Amino acid sequence: MRGGLLWGAARRLWAGRAVGAARRPLSCSSPPLEELLARGGPLRTFLERQAGSEAQLRYRGPELVAATKLLSEKERELRETEPLLHDENEDLRKLAENEITLCQKEIAQLKHQIVLLLVPSEETDENDLILEVTAGVGGQEAMLFTSEMFDMYQQYAAYKRWHFETLEYFPSEIGGLRHASASISGSEAYKHMKFEGGVHRVQRVPKTEKQGRIHTSTMTVAILPQPTEINLVIDPKDLRIDTKRASGAGGQHVNTTDSAVRIVHLPTGVVSECQQERSQLKNREMAMKKLRAKLYNMRLEEEISRRYSARKIQVGTKGRSEKIRTYNFPQNRVTDHRINKSLHNLETFMQGDYLLDELIQSLKDYADYESLLEIISKKV
Repeated sequence: MRGGLLWGAARRLWAGRAVGAARRPLSCSSPPLEELLARGGPLRTFLERQAGSEAQLRYRGPELVAATKLLSEKERELRETEPLLHDENEDLRKLAENEITLCQKEIAQLKHQIVLLLVPSEETDENDLILEVTAGVGGQEAMLFTSEMFDMYQQYAAYKRWHFETLEYFPSEIGGLRHASASISGSEAYKHMKFEGGVHRVQRVPKTEKQGRIHTSTMTVAILPQPTEINLVIDPKDLRIDTKRASGAGGQHVNTTDSAVRIVHLPTGVVSECQQERSQLKNREMAMKKLRAKLYNMRLEEEISRRYSARKIQVGTKGRSEKIRTYNFPQNRVTDHRINKSLHNLETFMQGDYLLDELIQSLKDYADYESLLEIISKKV
């Protein structure tokens, strides 16, 4: 038996080396998901019960049943291999270590696959989005922080290889930012960014503070999914489009050309403006893109609040007024209050690459966890 086990371990080990190295690390290692998927846990019990039902097999699909059975087999294989770690034969112990590592990776992959099969994707997950940032309480310091946040999201878009296009940009006097918006497009852009909407709070000593006192300022992020032509149809008769001369910096051209565009959706009163470009046609295109996103978001917010009113992580109007994250510079810490997760090295976090991606992944994991709890409670 031991010889057969060793041969199987060696064969799987070499096969796994060819494909395992290129795989991206999976995200199913968050504690809440692990608890649900543990042997004897509520989700595993639920899955095993569904696997025995022919009706549920047709509803859920054979993939889910197959993944659940394979997960049980891999866990049994892991339990059978673990005692070999204490064998007297050193070669056997090393082979067992390699086999256990491979088993653990396969188990993580299967759990991740089960989550993907169970958790329904949102209608907007594949959509592009409109990002809006607005300075809140804190005067010039809030505007400086808003500028840093806008830069962070632009860098994150580059990190994810998304396209980032500035639609509006209203700077303050000392280099801060009053308000800005941007269009972000790319693979699963909204799926990653949707949990960023809300109030972001910063605690630090402002550059203008001479006494060294720590100030608290805020800014607001709004994430609006960009609809496709199929998602949203707007009757041109419902629009009033005005042109005017752009205000603010821009030189002689701004003062002599009616390039700024203002679009009003008459049935709802929603307004969208753009004066970012010199071309009236380009500004009209950008203003229309923002208007479509606002109208689409209004429709989605009603549906989301109705479906997910009990969830801890919200996407919609409730999130916009809620303090979701604190950036504490003196303590070099960023804390997301929805999942009570803190990360250190704030300077690196503000660069918008792997640390921000790690926090967003944690938020996605927790949202999946809440979805799974709903599925179990409904006993589908």
